[in-house]
Amino acid sequence: MSAADRDRLLILTPHPSGALPADVLRDMLGEEAFDPGKRAAFLHRIFMEGDPYTDLIYAVPGARYLQAPWSRFVVDLNRERGDTDDNGVVKTMDFARRPLYPEGFDLTPQKREARLRRFWDTFDAGVRAELDGARLMIVGHSMASRGPALGPDTGTPRPALTLMLGTGDAPTFPRDRWDALQAACAEAFAPVLTGHLTRVAVGDPWTTDTLSARHHARTGIPSFGLEINVALYLTESGEPRPDDIRALARAFEGFADAALGLV
Repeated sequence: MSAADRDRLLILTPHPSGALPADVLRDMLGEEAFDPGKRAAFLHRIFMEGDPYTDLIYAVPGARYLQAPWSRFVVDLNRERGDTDDNGVVKTMDFARRPLYPEGFDLTPQKREARLRRFWDTFDAGVRAELDGARLMIVGHSMASRGPALGPDTGTPRPALTLMLGTGDAPTFPRDRWDALQAACAEAFAPVLTGHLTRVAVGDPWTTDTLSARHHARTGIPSFGLEINVALYLTESGEPRPDDIRALARAFEGFADAALGLV
């Protein structure tokens, strides 16, 4: 695939960051934000509950690329702006159902709106700009190896890879090319799929990526989300395996070219 072709591909990584703006960090930690050890431990927890290292896995040379600079626990860019659930666009709980804020903290409507203006609106504007002239958008995620306490599949082992292509009634990627895309994904990632992590699923455990659905509905540009099981590149204790991250990045690069060739 030529550099000119890849310039028609937009890749989003909405959740790789573990960074928190100072005002949000203080809302979450209070005075403990000034304790270096507690601050570092909290930021590591936030990073690991995002999609760690997906910035490296999904960055394809020559493609358009937009990476969220802040944690999903500041604002979740893969949620609708008006989602007020505690796991919605501004989360008050993490995925283990632990509070992110101290008891008594009040996220007022004014604070919520200010945060959405600063972070959600800014990223949304960036996506709109980068989609101008694009032919395909891929949204890159990672998923826990088993469904967490907050999820549709609590405790259930997950596939190695999941393609989120929408539904039969509302596809975000052409329905007649789903099988070809799934086959291309399986072929590209075959060198890294081993042991019990070999299944390339469509719509399990999620059918639709919110960013893909939103921008496909607005522009008609084919879009889809890809989930990579973290067990493919993290140890059970959460340590990164650099060689596996590098191999996944190479595999995704090949898959991205194949996907672009299908639209």
